[in-house]
Amino acid sequence: MTTRIDNMLSLDATVSPAEARAAIRRGDWPTTTTGIANGFAQANLVIIPETYAADFLRFCLANRAACPVLDVSEPGSFHPQALGEAIDLRTDVPRYRVYEHGELVDEPADLVSRWRDDLVTFSIGCSFSFEESLIAEGVPVRHMAARTIVPMYRTRIPLIPAGPFHGSYVVSMRAMSPAEAIRAVQITTDMPSVHGAPLHLARPELIGIDDIHQPDFGDAPVMETGDIPVFWACGVTPQIALMNAKLPFAMAHAPGHMLITDIPNYRLKYR
Repeated sequence: MTTRIDNMLSLDATVSPAEARAAIRRGDWPTTTTGIANGFAQANLVIIPETYAADFLRFCLANRAACPVLDVSEPGSFHPQALGEAIDLRTDVPRYRVYEHGELVDEPADLVSRWRDDLVTFSIGCSFSFEESLIAEGVPVRHMAARTIVPMYRTRIPLIPAGPFHGSYVVSMRAMSPAEAIRAVQITTDMPSVHGAPLHLARPELIGIDDIHQPDFGDAPVMETGDIPVFWACGVTPQIALMNAKLPFAMAHAPGHMLITDIPNYRLKYR
């Protein structure tokens, strides 16, 4: 369903992926894609020159919890056929990031003027898919109810390096009761294509998070009395690896601003 509020299009869980992408492409939806087009997978993007693509693919395969690959484009192509109809990787994300030599230099609304014929896009599974399964099983996802971006943190958990790509995991956090956390582990274990089971829970200091109320990316956590933090591998992790690799040029999605695909979430179980 789409409605106009204060001159900006409002999208909800019932909108189709095609409708959501069209609104984003027009610039009518510049914010987080959480809670939009329920039932369909969303993807993180990493866009790099073909010269580095083989190394990055090895990096993804070695660190699948953080980088579960859904699609790898042909060089120069911005239409990922495996992800849906008429998707344009240059325009269909609300906000992107541009890196030069490991430094963030811009966060544009589209990549049309920056696109090159040698660019390869890696589309990586996103935790938004398993959030739908959590909600369906009665496990609350507090940031979705609050319409905020999931909090994300840098950790000390090391990644397996490949070529120039290296670093430590970034994790996303969802606060829930201990009983809900157990159920969340059971649910997400069956979804390795969208990060799978949690990496850690309850003790953020053990993985290098000093202040849970000060995330490195996203918004401050929404927590209730008795909640514990539950941490999943996050698709922002490859952006840290991009920064560490100091490639002359690379691009990605902005955290929380995903590509909405035509892939039903149920297809991502047991893969």
